[in-house]
Amino acid sequence: MSKAVFCIAQNTDQAESIVNQLNAAGFSHSDISVLFPDKSSTQDFAYEKHTKSPEGAAVGGTVGFGTGGVFGLLAGIGALAIPGVGPFIAAGPIMGALSGAALGAAAGSLTGALIGLGIPEYEAKRYEGKIKGGNALISVHTTSSEAVDEAKNIFEEAHAEDIASTEEATV
Repeated sequence: MSKAVFCIAQNTDQAESIVNQLNAAGFSHSDISVLFPDKSSTQDFAYEKHTKSPEGAAVGGTVGFGTGGVFGLLAGIGALAIPGVGPFIAAGPIMGALSGAALGAAAGSLTGALIGLGIPEYEAKRYEGKIKGGNALISVHTTSSEAVDEAKNIFEEAHAEDIASTEEATV
């Protein structure tokens, strides 16, 4: 059974620290996702996907990361715009899910896209509000209950908010 564990980081520094802790605990770069608003641009831009770490690090610098290279190590880093919601930066499995079928089904709603990832509606609405407010959504995809507990412990120790887990939709 595949599970996803989610949390909200208050800023990119906290998100970067959590990603570092997840990596140190043995979670794979390809199982970690990060989503946050791109505050470097005031206009929407087209979806752009990069799947290689070096190119991801370069994209991160051009779209406003400014927080170091940790996110550049994650798979599928890039920028996307959700009509009516705005520009976002995403890395990891969430990038493909938001840019693919989930985004189409969402019809311009970040909440709809998050629901498409398997997040319950009430949590997806809360996450959307926090992400739009400048927070970062972090998720870890795993198959064991021990790894779910370990990810939750890392999130709690880092003082992340809104920690939850769910059975994972196809990501």
